[in-house]
Amino acid sequence: MGRADARRARQGSARRAKPKQSKPKQEKSFIRRLFTWKKILGTVLGVILLGMLGFIGLYLYVDIPDKANQDAGKQANVFKYADGKVIARSGTVNREAVPLSKIRKVVQRAFIAAENKNFEHDSGVDLMGTARGILNTLLGHGKQGGSTITQQYVKNYYLSDEQTVSRKLQEIIISLKVDDKYSKDQILEGYINTSYYGRGAYGIQAAAQAYYGKNADNLSVSQGAYLASLLQAPSQYDWAVASKTGRKLVKNRWAYTLNNMVEMHWLSPQDRDRQKFDVPDKPKRLAGVTGQESYLIEEAKQELFAQGVVNKSDFDRGGWTITLGIDPKKQKALERSVKRKLTDDLDPKKRKVDQDAQLGAVSVDPETGHIVAMYGGDGYPKHYTNNATREDYQPASTFKPLILASAMENQEQTQDGVQITPSTIYDGRNRRPVVGGTTPFAPPNEDEEQYGKISVQTATNNSVNAVFAQMGADVGLDRIKQTAVDLGLNGKKMDVQPAMTLGTMGASPLQMAGAYATLDHHGMKVTPTLVTKAKDSQKDVELRKPIGDRVLSERTADTITSVLTGVVNDGTASQAVKTTAYEAAGKTGTSDDDKSAWFVGYTPKLVTAVGMFGESPKGGAQVTLKGTGGGGRVNGGGYPARVWADYTQAALGGDTNDQFILNTDMGAGVAPTPTPTPSNTPSATPTPSGTPSETPSHSPTPSGTPTPTGRPSGEPSEPSPSGSGFPDGGTTGGDTTTGGTTGGDTTGGTSRGPGGGSGKDSLSDFN
Repeated sequence: MGRADARRARQGSARRAKPKQSKPKQEKSFIRRLFTWKKILGTVLGVILLGMLGFIGLYLYVDIPDKANQDAGKQANVFKYADGKVIARSGTVNREAVPLSKIRKVVQRAFIAAENKNFEHDSGVDLMGTARGILNTLLGHGKQGGSTITQQYVKNYYLSDEQTVSRKLQEIIISLKVDDKYSKDQILEGYINTSYYGRGAYGIQAAAQAYYGKNADNLSVSQGAYLASLLQAPSQYDWAVASKTGRKLVKNRWAYTLNNMVEMHWLSPQDRDRQKFDVPDKPKRLAGVTGQESYLIEEAKQELFAQGVVNKSDFDRGGWTITLGIDPKKQKALERSVKRKLTDDLDPKKRKVDQDAQLGAVSVDPETGHIVAMYGGDGYPKHYTNNATREDYQPASTFKPLILASAMENQEQTQDGVQITPSTIYDGRNRRPVVGGTTPFAPPNEDEEQYGKISVQTATNNSVNAVFAQMGADVGLDRIKQTAVDLGLNGKKMDVQPAMTLGTMGASPLQMAGAYATLDHHGMKVTPTLVTKAKDSQKDVELRKPIGDRVLSERTADTITSVLTGVVNDGTASQAVKTTAYEAAGKTGTSDDDKSAWFVGYTPKLVTAVGMFGESPKGGAQVTLKGTGGGGRVNGGGYPARVWADYTQAALGGDTNDQFILNTDMGAGVAPTPTPTPSNTPSATPTPSGTPSETPSHSPTPSGTPTPTGRPSGEPSEPSPSGSGFPDGGTTGGDTTTGGTTGGDTTGGTSRGPGGGSGKDSLSDFN
């Protein structure tokens, strides 16, 4: 190697030996020093360890309770009469635990499919669902799902519905221990027997009876799937009371349950396709409660729910004491009167029509507004519809006093400007066209009876349709409807049509009793109330007051009462009540085709509405009462008035000396009924309000005798004294067709023929 090569070697070696210069070291930030991966991992492991230790501590500390919670053995609800005697207890008897062996395996699996399809293999707790529930509870999102069947059984049997984290943690621990201690069959049996299914039914046996009228061991797959689906929302999913949305939801839930059974291979696809939704039966009576008691208890419950003082779920849990205003002596008296004056006359085997007769009645103390007696029909399970509260039949002429009340309260006048009072003279001709109405209307009188110029008092006594049809036009149908609603009738059942003046809307004996009780109470609104006191395990609840504000002036109410004494003493009810020893007022009513007959009457201390209804036992269709009891037409002055008179006499006992104290100088109760003197030349001068057109007779017009018209039927008429009479150019008589005359016939309750017009509603009431 030459000198040049040696020099290059020395230089390369020197370069390799030269040290490198390093960059200055940077300090770590505080955050990076604080949150190192080692520290984070250690913290997580520490939290997990602490959680495990805490959970172990809880597991060791929390034991399965020695006994069930208070709700697991539900209390009874106690219903009492006004005197404190017990009517019935409900609740405790509506639970019957059955062994799992009494429940078909496929029905058992329906419950598993609906609530927890992995039940047979889980550890008793759904950790993800529970964690979600705890988180939502902490966030205030309310009740959450996600619980297993074991957890739900633990909650039902040992714990409560309280939504807290501590209660949820208890549920987890106890569920794990229960799952460890008991078999899956034992847990499922407990769950099915403790769950609430609605209709006051706890446990599958009570539910099977409540919804399908059978024992649990006879349930079909479809029925079992419905009961399992109910558990998610018993009140909302009860088919009998569910809304349209509720019915849709429960059918979806039912389908979901069956589909899960297919998924779990518990039901073949072919069997699934064969399943049809089995609509549950209508609600049955409470266990041990029959007859009139069944109606009283159900109506008491519905009244409480309607007032909003308690919801159905809370009430069905039990522990309530409910006191009714029912006087047991008056209740028995009403039941005996129905038997003596109606049912003893009926012989369904001999006369088919007798099986169609239904009767409902409500008796009210007008001073307190309390219902003291109620008759609803044959009672559960023979007849589930309460005839005392049903609104599907026409009240007929019992509505007419409300028309007169509206006329007087609004100080209305006839077409000729004469004030409407009991003394005002109207034209009572049969099928007389209404003047001034918005729709042509010419209703028939009872039996096509011809009346001439008669007072409102006489028209009320004899229930003359022509007079009240015209009065309806004079007053205005909207005003009449408002008065009726103010007095307690259901405006939704009332079409504003001319036929409403004949009582063609739907109304119940309960509502009519309230309207007449308001008259008896001098115009102060009376809302008949069954429940007088309701108390849960802690306190009394505040109930609606039966006596409300004034809806009619005292003078108006008392005048109507005065007028209605004429119906009892000299009108359509006189034959039935003439032997009574008390002062009374009231009104009869008979609907189109005799489908309903009424008498609503009152004394100073008692108001009672009696309605009789023609109802086919097959399907419940409205049918005629004609021929009931072996007679002809059934009218309000017949069976209803007889029941009323017999009951009122018994209910009052020896207390029959009270007289109406009336602030009025009008009507049959304070003055004789004015009757125009027959004359061929009617006066053209209107009768002043409240002043009889002639010197009043000292004896009332005989019942059922038309007031003379003063001219032969068919002769041309002159203007009526009150302007509500004969139209210009018109004639009397049902068959003439001149000018603005009446005519035609009645078919299906609709007046037809020249000048007759037509009402949309069926014509109602002939007495």
